[in-house]
Amino acid sequence: MANMFDFNLSTTPEICSELGRRLRARRLMQGWSQVELAERAGLSSGTIKNLESRGQASLESFVQVVAALGLADDLGELFRLKMVSIAAMEQAERANRQRAPRRSTR
Repeated sequence: MANMFDFNLSTTPEICSELGRRLRARRLMQGWSQVELAERAGLSSGTIKNLESRGQASLESFVQVVAALGLADDLGELFRLKMVSIAAMEQAERANRQRAPRRSTR
């Protein structure tokens, strides 16, 4: 049965822990130790341990681990704008061209 983790109903620490568990599962599928993954990612084994056990790592370290595991293509779908209508496509295009409003300095 597939993992039915619901990101929408989870806290940030729960999401981070789940991502760590998923990376651990991928590492084990490849038959690598934490030390071997650390070497391939250019990180310390402590960083791998923290990521897998607590979901704690810098974004840069997370990306290095993802790349070392051969999962970099999976990052391409993260946060991709999903177009549901022509109006949404036009709104997304306007958003790409606009800057955020300046904050008032009162």
